[in-house]
Amino acid sequence: MSNPDRGADSWTVADSAKLYNIAGWGEPYFAINQLGNVTVSPLGMQGKSVELLSVVESLIEGGVSLPLLIRFPDILADRLARLHQCMAKAIARYDYRGKYQGVFPIKCNQNRQLIESVVDRGLPYEFGLEAGSKPELAIALALTSGKQSLLMCNGYKDRQYLETALLATKLGHQPIIVIEQPQELELLLTISQELNILPTIGVRAKLSTRGIGRWGDSTGDRAKFGLTVSEILQVVRQLEKQEKLDCLKLLHFHIGSQISAIGTIKGAIREASQIYVQLVQLGAAMHYLNVGGGLAVDYDGSKTNTPASKNYSMQNYANDIVAQIKDACDRLKVTHPTIVSESARAICAHQSVLIFDVLGESRLSNNLSIPIANAPLVIQNFWSTYREINPNNLQESYHDAIGFRQEALDLFNLGYLNLIERSQAEELYWACCSRISEQLEDKSDLSDDLTSLSQIMASAYHVNLSIFRSIPDSWAIGQLFPIVPIHRLNEKPSVKGTLADITCDSDGKVDRFIDRKTTKPTLELHPIDNTSPYYLGLFLAGAYQEIMGNLHNLFGDTNVVQIDLTKTGEIVKSIVPGDSIKEVLGYLQYDSQNLIDTVNQQIELAEQKKHITATEARKLLSNYRSTLNSYTYLKI
Repeated sequence: MSNPDRGADSWTVADSAKLYNIAGWGEPYFAINQLGNVTVSPLGMQGKSVELLSVVESLIEGGVSLPLLIRFPDILADRLARLHQCMAKAIARYDYRGKYQGVFPIKCNQNRQLIESVVDRGLPYEFGLEAGSKPELAIALALTSGKQSLLMCNGYKDRQYLETALLATKLGHQPIIVIEQPQELELLLTISQELNILPTIGVRAKLSTRGIGRWGDSTGDRAKFGLTVSEILQVVRQLEKQEKLDCLKLLHFHIGSQISAIGTIKGAIREASQIYVQLVQLGAAMHYLNVGGGLAVDYDGSKTNTPASKNYSMQNYANDIVAQIKDACDRLKVTHPTIVSESARAICAHQSVLIFDVLGESRLSNNLSIPIANAPLVIQNFWSTYREINPNNLQESYHDAIGFRQEALDLFNLGYLNLIERSQAEELYWACCSRISEQLEDKSDLSDDLTSLSQIMASAYHVNLSIFRSIPDSWAIGQLFPIVPIHRLNEKPSVKGTLADITCDSDGKVDRFIDRKTTKPTLELHPIDNTSPYYLGLFLAGAYQEIMGNLHNLFGDTNVVQIDLTKTGEIVKSIVPGDSIKEVLGYLQYDSQNLIDTVNQQIELAEQKKHITATEARKLLSNYRSTLNSYTYLKI
């Protein structure tokens, strides 16, 4: 078995694969070849593969700058196929007499290229879309023919939303209007009567079964959306009173995103199935049971019930859904419904890879000079502590170093140490920490302070990236994503570091990384070679990140490249340029020409006052113009 602690000379790509747990989170799409470069197999291990480094280098040669988001629509197609295959196997295994028909929640990633890929790849499965707002409804109506696929209409709804959804039936669409607030039903029935269009109605239930993790409050009495059982019964009575009970055809529930425990899913399905069959018993013409989202992604590859993982497979998920619904229906001799799911994260998380380069490194100073003979006593004691550090006194030495550092600071503040002597104390402190840290590698059962020392001593790799723009969930909710060098993986990574982005914000960093069973505060990285670039890849970020990113420090959308592989392995690329500075400023109502005119006026006035030469003036104006048209990220 490979050992990540082995020497650099015997390091192999298998060691890197184990270290970064690529098989755990990346199979069957990501691997490492014998050259030490990450490869992508969009259709799984049986299909053609592409080397990420080669793709990146060819794009850079063609003038595309980093950071760069690479989309693989073939991965999207494969995820869709796997979900439907799992559902089909479960339906056959349990002799289920309904079918599965999924929809994709547009809110997960509204980018046109991705939605078009979902629609195109979903055609063989009659795969539909879910809209949670009027803008998303506009997307759904324009990008789908609607002849076979479903259109789930969720979210808050006003008259315009409901009129549009009802009228869409005239175009052949199949909108199911899900009642999520009690007051929506009366408005829907009024509009339906005005337009003389019978609606297909669904109700969203607030289940008592609790979700888990970050989105656990999606269920229960205090959930934002949905109806209690009492409110659902009120809907039934109101529809019955108006002789429209046959319009009620769907039950929907959602217990949150990234559900890591299969037991929670089973409990929710069991409760929802009972509500469904009871609605049938009350006379509703039920036909669909929408189990919502929640199908998790194993971000760290640990296959555990933790927020960044899951303790079940896609097939387990399908089996439990089908079995629970069948059991409830058979007990009361109810026709098996069409099962609908909204499994967006599991479908689109894998399809994109964010590539960014390292701009530089900063580490704590380790410069050390021998103190002079008549140095202050605190400096002499500090020096003795440093020289006597050994594997048997690491804890004691670290505490002594902390004490001497504070003593030196106190003496400096009282005027008993000069600036040079304070600097010597600082150098000794970090030299002690460095020596102690070097001797902690093979030790276990460390105290908390020594455990945190390796993180304190870690290098900070400055990366050409905005955390807030490209992976906002890392900052906002502590979401973990796999981060791996995309090359040099046949070399042992000898540096432990954290990542710092280029925003002017202390939160713009990544200092929690996936590990095989838990998390770690540093990432194993390779030493920076100033003669060649160092590229990192961030994986499984295809869900939510693109659309939820913000413009902190006015870093805009990154360049996006969509890559399709032909049957012969040929790479077909389509490029969507990222935001220019001019475009980002336009979002904030700045007119670029007005800005240029204003700066030009300042330049002319400075020329008149002889504060700037004509050559300098031309250069400044030229730089200002080109800056407005340039990429918002750095180009080194």
